[in-house]
Amino acid sequence: MLRKLVGVVGVASLLIGASLSAASAADMPLKAPPPAPWYDWTGFYVGVNAGYSWGNSSTSYTGTGTGFAPFTTSQKMNGGLGGGQIGYNWQFNRNWLFGLEADIQGTGQQGSASFPPVTTTVAGVAVTTITSSGTLTQKLPWFGTVRARLGIEPTDHWLVYATGGLAYGGINSTASITTTVASPGGTATAVTSGSNNTTRAGWTIGAGVEGVISGPWTAKLEYLYMDFGNVGTGFVGPGAGAYTTLGASSHVTDNVLRVGLNYHFPK
Repeated sequence: MLRKLVGVVGVASLLIGASLSAASAADMPLKAPPPAPWYDWTGFYVGVNAGYSWGNSSTSYTGTGTGFAPFTTSQKMNGGLGGGQIGYNWQFNRNWLFGLEADIQGTGQQGSASFPPVTTTVAGVAVTTITSSGTLTQKLPWFGTVRARLGIEPTDHWLVYATGGLAYGGINSTASITTTVASPGGTATAVTSGSNNTTRAGWTIGAGVEGVISGPWTAKLEYLYMDFGNVGTGFVGPGAGAYTTLGASSHVTDNVLRVGLNYHFPK
């Protein structure tokens, strides 16, 4: 009888011990799963881009000539563009990014504005009428930028960023001035033209979004506003009429929308 009692007590002890171990295991906190992999943007990249730009040139004129008065014009300088970029990204705090990027673009941007026609009458032995008119044509055949980028990866494989820095470009200005002299003896027309090509530096600011296509390839959509400041130019007319000499000061700005494709070099 004593042996049976000892055996029952032993079995009961084993069952109680097993129950306590199971309860203790159930009370242990579960280990948090490791964080999911996150796309790493750090490293060098190169790419190409294409888009369209909406430029504007606001110009103030001074000068000399019969009947001349200061005036202003404004003209659009729109056109397509394409080019390439190179850059480097540093990703920090898991989903924040700081980068540097430089790009160079060729464009078809250009526009023209007409001068207000000015007619003056010169009284003498015979009445002579002088009519002056003209146009200013400007082009932005190329530009480049060097910019910083600050971005955040709101979700895996996507980057939203702000960007800003230096903008520089070539601005070509051409003035064509026409003077017509009408007198009882007949009509004579003289046309002169002059050009000025300059490289201007300014500033740019913008924003964009970039996403991973596959592997090292990403695509982006980007907007930039650029301001090249004031471009001063001087022209000489035919020697009679309102536009004998002409000084032009143009404030050139640009709005760029472009798409790009980047290749990120393996780290």
